[in-house]
Amino acid sequence: MLEQALKDQIRHLFEGLKSRYTFHAELNPSHPNRTELVELLNEVASCSGKTDCQIGDGDGLTFTILKDAIPSSIHFRTVPTGHEFSSLLLAVLNMDGIGKNIPDDLISSRIKNLKGQIHIQSYISLSCTNCPDVVQALNVMSILNSNIRHEIIDGAINQDEAEKLNIQAVPSVYVNGELLHVGRASLGELLAKLEEKSGSEYQPSETDAKNYDVIVAGGGPAGVSAAIYSARKGLKVAVVADNIGGQVAETVGIENMISVPQTTGGQLVANLKTHLNEYPVELFENRKIERVDLVNGEKQIRTSLGELLLAPALIIATGASWRRLNIPGESDYIGSGVAFCAHCDGPFYKNKRVAVVGGGNSGLEAAIDLSGIASEVTVLEYMNELKGDQILQNKIAALPNVKILTGVETLSIDGDGTKVTSLQLRNRNNSTTQQLDLDGVFVQIGLTANSQVFKELVEVNKTGEIIVDAHCRTNLVGVYAAGDVSVVPYKQIVIAMGEGSKAALSAFEDKIKDKLLAN
Repeated sequence: MLEQALKDQIRHLFEGLKSRYTFHAELNPSHPNRTELVELLNEVASCSGKTDCQIGDGDGLTFTILKDAIPSSIHFRTVPTGHEFSSLLLAVLNMDGIGKNIPDDLISSRIKNLKGQIHIQSYISLSCTNCPDVVQALNVMSILNSNIRHEIIDGAINQDEAEKLNIQAVPSVYVNGELLHVGRASLGELLAKLEEKSGSEYQPSETDAKNYDVIVAGGGPAGVSAAIYSARKGLKVAVVADNIGGQVAETVGIENMISVPQTTGGQLVANLKTHLNEYPVELFENRKIERVDLVNGEKQIRTSLGELLLAPALIIATGASWRRLNIPGESDYIGSGVAFCAHCDGPFYKNKRVAVVGGGNSGLEAAIDLSGIASEVTVLEYMNELKGDQILQNKIAALPNVKILTGVETLSIDGDGTKVTSLQLRNRNNSTTQQLDLDGVFVQIGLTANSQVFKELVEVNKTGEIIVDAHCRTNLVGVYAAGDVSVVPYKQIVIAMGEGSKAALSAFEDKIKDKLLAN
């Protein structure tokens, strides 16, 4: 099952294990996935003298990991191949206290102070690129807090269970039987939701302000680039971010990174982290910036955990998020017929009818992806012609089960209370309305700038993008913006990286010219 090169990598990862780990499986002898799981676990266990397997009979398909013969609170109800294979390996490493995803002391303290018994069930798909981040974050929480039990449940293997819950998007996270979250999320976002739901005994302590030369807000390509360029200039740098990677993590294939013919979002995120770690940059991950104050030109940043960071220069690189339609029914049916990731959630719509709202590149790419799964795909474009690249339009035109409706406005998303059943549309040319019966809708209408906390600080345009000059300078001295959060056109990874570098160089130039604290 595992190629020799992969086994060699596992041996390298596991060579420093301090404790002994056992994959303890309880399997129905007639389960169709039993043989595949047993083979996988045995092959992984064979890669280290510190790992072994115990295979016993049970009612279904489940295994846990024992640490020095003591059961953990992580339970896999899947054959963790595909994107979840890394979750299996990382669970072992995290239990041994190893892994770059282990949070800092402040986040760890919050996790340990969650109240009550918490039973988390994550419904996932092995093809989902967003699921591993959620699974791995929840695994870490269950390792740090013994009152948390985490089950990773494959919706394909446990189809009856997923259908009973009407799960149509992954990851879907349930806590004590109630839906907590659907879709991609960082550890910080999940922790905040758990604190709100279960309560917390965490008592924040007063922390001294920390001083830096540059504070970078955001951990995507622009933010990482800005941090690296600043650190290379010998500046003391802090990065405040939900996570490293940003929107890049949601990108399946990347084929326009010059000099890198093909990569994936996950690999690029890993490379960003690796490169950032080469420099003495202080990373405040799983946090948001809640407030920015100016005192005599100094930028005072307050994080969501109460930390106070001070610097004469602030580079805003908080990126953008998927835009929503903001129409009736959209919020009601997220995860039950309304989705934003065709690659992750497309498999739930096999032989079903779906619509893609948006005729730009992301919309056309989603339609192409869905055409091989759904029975019928309808692309809805607000303008009178598609906006996507011609090469994508040519591909769409060759697909027999994809139809295009241009010049239409989506008025509402309707359902029966549990799932989406139709859309209400208006023809913008003659104002007639129609109902489009379907099973799901994928919203692909572009991005909106993550500039909310900075809108009172710097000048923005009507869509919320921060206005900058050719040097990434905003209207406020010592404050810069780079990447998708700014007005710079063409929201591309390579452009964001270049803009982040430019912002860092501008900040350095202003520093050596004593301009950062000018009024």
